[in-house]
Amino acid sequence: MTPHKLYGLVGRTLGHSFSRSYFTEKFEREGIDASYVNLELSDISEITGIVASRGLAGFNVTVPYKQAVMPLLTAGLAPSAEVVGAVNVVRVLPDGRLRGYNTDVSAFAVSLRGLLSGRPMPRRALVLGTGGASRAVVSALRSMGIKPLLVSRAAGRGDLAYAGLTPAVMAECMLVVNTTPLGMWPRCDEAPAIPYDAITPAHACFDLVYNPDPTLFMRLAAARGAAVRSGLEMLHLQAEESWNIWNNISDNE
Repeated sequence: MTPHKLYGLVGRTLGHSFSRSYFTEKFEREGIDASYVNLELSDISEITGIVASRGLAGFNVTVPYKQAVMPLLTAGLAPSAEVVGAVNVVRVLPDGRLRGYNTDVSAFAVSLRGLLSGRPMPRRALVLGTGGASRAVVSALRSMGIKPLLVSRAAGRGDLAYAGLTPAVMAECMLVVNTTPLGMWPRCDEAPAIPYDAITPAHACFDLVYNPDPTLFMRLAAARGAAVRSGLEMLHLQAEESWNIWNNISDNE
């Protein structure tokens, strides 16, 4: 008989997350003897003891630990994580070592192609934020032939500061991707400080935030006629890819 397995989501504040409900429903629907828990940690180093004491079989990683978890991965990084420099899935190998993967790139690319279906492929995109999630978005965009321009609050951290988003810049970038947590539940009244009056029906705006859906960023962009999409489909794609990593690949992949 296959033993009950435990999986989880590691982050600092997880009240917004749909991952636990997604996996709980999946386990019930498919008759899988497993559970999925939220693990809110004040320091990512705590995960090592939790893996040992609770027998985690694998876990997802969300902000702010997608890069901070990397030094703890005793079995190293899969190519998907090496390319991005960030981890959102960790597999616990049979000997207890941890190996990191990244599913953000592939899941984002699939969902983005759906958003852009029937539209001209944009040449440039604004990527709001410079954290671990933005690294995956940048990698996906480049693979699709789209030049990313990173936007940060402070000049020097990205290609542009928010104050540099002129109408001319907005007109050059027909795709805007929010990789920041701005607008995430419970702070649903927040949105990135971009010039929404420069958004047009030719723009597409993708928000990696999925709770709420739509976000204020999406509502403001849609009011200007833009095509919008949240990160909910991306979450579902990531969840299924995580399950595959935990259960259906060899220990060396």
